[in-house]
Amino acid sequence: MKASEINELSIEEIGKKLRDSRDELLDLRLRKQAGQLEKTHEIRLLRRDIARCQTVLARKKKASPAA
Repeated sequence: MKASEINELSIEEIGKKLRDSRDELLDLRLRKQAGQLEKTHEIRLLRRDIARCQTVLARKKKASPAA
């Protein structure tokens, strides 16, 4: 997911996406440990999506009280 797509979401939607992504990351890590994960690059991509969500969420929270 691109940062521009995340910017369009509300704070609640970003929080939900963040929780879902973290759950998926946990699942991917467990599958990797069990040797069942073929596309290991998905872990890196998901970590980057989580970082993007956290960045946009922090930016929106910082701008929200001022507005």
